Amino acid sequence: MALHVGTMGWSYGFWKGKFYPENLSPKEFLSYYSRKFGTVEVDSTFYRIPSEQTIKNWKEQTSEDFVFSLKFPQVITHIKMLEDCQEETAVFLERASLLKYKLSVLLLQFPYSFKAEKIPLLNDFLQSLPRTHHYAVEVRNRKLLSDNLYSVLRDNNVQLVWVDTPSMPKIDEITSDFIYIRWEGDRRKVKGIFSRREVEKVESIELWAEKIKLFLEKQIEVFGYFSKYYSGYPPSDINDLLNIISEKL
Repeated sequence: MALHVGTMGWSYGFWKGKFYPENLSPKEFLSYYSRKFGTVEVDSTFYRIPSEQTIKNWKEQTSEDFVFSLKFPQVITHIKMLEDCQEETAVFLERASLLKYKLSVLLLQFPYSFKAEKIPLLNDFLQSLPRTHHYAVEVRNRKLLSDNLYSVLRDNNVQLVWVDTPSMPKIDEITSDFIYIRWEGDRRKVKGIFSRREVEKVESIELWAEKIKLFLEKQIEVFGYFSKYYSGYPPSDINDLLNIISEKL
């Protein structure tokens, strides 16, 4: 089954005693996490390009079939907004490639200020990337959701991220040969630090499970990641989603 579901990050000390054993060292979090779930979306790469040693540690600490999705650094997507960032992009791609078969998707998240007039620049940037990786693009400005954007993404086999959050409309465009879902939630209603569900999401998860089931039946690979702000406790969300899907298949 080509389904990879995990959380956005794993370094949550407040999960100790609920998800992580109480006596587990933070250095052992990733190894433990990889025995429970098959993938993770790494948030730290958004803030800085990881060192070679960090990448090596991630690869060595995780189970054989575990995969990582990495965010492009903000210097590329937010600060330089794809302009004059060849050096940073080359270094990031070189580091990411050290994960080898454990690298799944490279995620480009753009800020609200990334406007439609930059779509040609996005096209040029995507065309410059090596075809050896999966790429996904997330936009925060609903005005960017247009046939122009979809066409650029399809031409480059880059998937538009489907985001479950009140700040963006429902997205169901398929622009590549895989699906990438981010269950972001509502940060105004959920603090995400209590290791418990703060809002009920079972009905929403059931709807997502039905949609994902259809993709799996068509042999379309699906990557999905839950934020701590979705229900408040991502491990429960993952288990519910996987259980519902297994019942439907």
